[in-house]
Amino acid sequence: QVQLVESGGGLVQPGGSLRLSCAASGRTFSTYAMGWFRQAPGKERELVARIRWSGGSTYYADSLKGRFTISRDTAKNTVYLQMNSLKPEDTAVYYCAVKPTSWGTYDSWGQGTQVTVSS
Repeated sequence: QVQLVESGGGLVQPGGSLRLSCAASGRTFSTYAMGWFRQAPGKERELVARIRWSGGSTYYADSLKGRFTISRDTAKNTVYLQMNSLKPEDTAVYYCAVKPTSWGTYDSWGQGTQVTVSS
């Protein structure tokens, strides 16, 4: 298992920026990819972005391309989500998760960090 701890959430005005961090510990050597998900009240959880641990290739939800950037620091076992030009509809709990294999599912999750975009 991998333990994940998110940080960096908070209250921000529309148009502002936040950077989320997710520090991983435990069986990090078995990581194929890490992803950021979000879940807004009354809505299903959705994948925001994903990054391959080896090579760093990325995937973004179409609606977020250009505003969000995922990155990782393999030496620190940490993945980041830079969020710019935030909108009220970005308000959600953001979770990071680990996908240990290319064929499997995300099986380790953090506790989540709240992001609220409001004036």
